[in-house]
Amino acid sequence: MANIHSFESMATLDGEGIRYGVFFTGCPLRCVYCHNPDTWFGSSNEYTAEQLANKIKRYKPYFKNGGGVTFSGGEPLLNAAFINEVYPFLKAEGINYCLDTSGSVPLTEEVKECIDHADMVILDIKFFDEESYGKYTGGAFKNFVEIGKHCSEIGKRLWLRTVVIPNINDTEEQIKKYAEFAKQFIYEKYELLAFHTMGFFKYENLNIENPLINTKPLSKEKLCELQKIIDNAQ
Repeated sequence: MANIHSFESMATLDGEGIRYGVFFTGCPLRCVYCHNPDTWFGSSNEYTAEQLANKIKRYKPYFKNGGGVTFSGGEPLLNAAFINEVYPFLKAEGINYCLDTSGSVPLTEEVKECIDHADMVILDIKFFDEESYGKYTGGAFKNFVEIGKHCSEIGKRLWLRTVVIPNINDTEEQIKKYAEFAKQFIYEKYELLAFHTMGFFKYENLNIENPLINTKPLSKEKLCELQKIIDNAQ
């Protein structure tokens, strides 16, 4: 059984083609800029592996041009053993899956198996240095590095992402360091995402302190300029 926060049908951002998004609950991180703090906690939506696979299969006709299911969250790799149970059902239907992960868990054998079965992995590079990573996420820096290196070593398709937050990691010098840091991985693309405030209402509803309540969204213009630095470094 696994606890599912929500689903998104006909998604187009988290992987190739049209995708069905499965958002697990639970996350070992507490990023100060988290857009989905509602996924930190459990819900009443529990599924067996077969039940989830049957739900996904209904969308199979739409999985064209590389489409499939994306396991996200929260942190999907907290549910690596469960995803490994779902995999045979998906394989039988010819449905691929993508992992959209922060890489915030240890690289155990069941996590390796989960990654190995994935068609591709989308990995967050939250910060390029251990001090900032600990300060702003509360997590273990080495975990996502080991997962990124594992993906590279086995030839897994890898996309990288970084959320850019005003006054935290939005200088050109910092972005150059992200680009340099990413060179240890073998990846297809590296995308910067803009910090936004659309999830602020979730903090209010959950009565959780929002550390960035006074932070403004990153402008599209600045995001484009910083993305050029990443693109030119590849």
